[in-house]
Amino acid sequence: MAKKAVLLLKNGRVFYGENFGAEGETSGEVVFNTSMFGYQEIVTDPSYCGQIVTMTYTQIGNVGVNEEDVESLKPWIKGFIVKEYFDYPSNFRCRETFASYLKKHRIVGISGIDTRALTKCLRDEGSQNGIISTSDFEVESLKLKLSAVPDMNGLDLVKDVSSDKVYGWKERLWRLGVGYKDNNIEKRFNVAAYDYGIKYNILRNLIDAGCNVTVVPAAYSAYDVLKLNPDGIFLSNGPGDPEPVSYAIENIRKLLEKKPVFGICLGHQLLALALGGKTYKLKFGHRGANQPVMDLTTGKVEITSQNHGFAVDLDSMPDDVEVTHINLNDRTVEGLRHKKLSLFSVQYHPEASPGPHDASYLFKRFTDLMGENR
Repeated sequence: MAKKAVLLLKNGRVFYGENFGAEGETSGEVVFNTSMFGYQEIVTDPSYCGQIVTMTYTQIGNVGVNEEDVESLKPWIKGFIVKEYFDYPSNFRCRETFASYLKKHRIVGISGIDTRALTKCLRDEGSQNGIISTSDFEVESLKLKLSAVPDMNGLDLVKDVSSDKVYGWKERLWRLGVGYKDNNIEKRFNVAAYDYGIKYNILRNLIDAGCNVTVVPAAYSAYDVLKLNPDGIFLSNGPGDPEPVSYAIENIRKLLEKKPVFGICLGHQLLALALGGKTYKLKFGHRGANQPVMDLTTGKVEITSQNHGFAVDLDSMPDDVEVTHINLNDRTVEGLRHKKLSLFSVQYHPEASPGPHDASYLFKRFTDLMGENR
């Protein structure tokens, strides 16, 4: 018989359910993701560091877990919330159940709650801190513990997820029967990729686009990056509030006129800050694989994969920066480029892991920019 579990939100809302994964207590910012697939990629995305993820899709666990579909060294989420956990996976690549995977990594999960009601609460009142427990069911006790959990505003979580060393990347995009083997792709460009919480599939896309990739820590100096003599600089995704990551902003500022720059997600926000703009926290963020975005340079609409809680303030950007992409749901900024400097960025995840491949052309846009600036 499953062990009982409880979820308490900061606003006092309580949800009772059943435990799966690890037992214990966990706390963090509760957010929701509208994807129908890709839960393994979601839990291993460093951008979710410090967060408890709610899946709006009702049944989770039905494809299990495998060794290949991870986006980093380990899961970074603080907890996982589902309507129905399915413990009997059916997939030829499955190697273990999702519950056993969470348990192995000491991540607490709760199932059997009304995720529709929870999502409506987060949508109407905004993402907020919460606590999951399998041992303490006293609301006042949980409220006391939750009061000590820091708000996401002002948190530099990049330092918790970034690699502390420089390393080269070799894997290309996955292919059935081949996996991630390189197979001698012609590498025409050298890219230095800042790791603010980088996802593996971003690196794989860069390899497939014909790049030699060297990954550097988030605080790696601009001086040392330029010593690598890259053809371009890539700024990765990552968690938390971009404004406190001052060391990254300063390094980016020093690189702006030196090499072509391409930023994704947090990298997009940090680039905007380096250019003199501002960012702000969204009410409940964009998380899912079905966000409609228009590329204003082509007029085409892309269905995109997204995971972020902050956005760039358009009115704060200088006149020499123009918007290239907008979100069609709320008209927020989804892409920028500079009118004079060789740089551009997008808020969403063109590496599509998980998610559609509509925006994969952006990696070629980056290599074209590097080719023009050699």
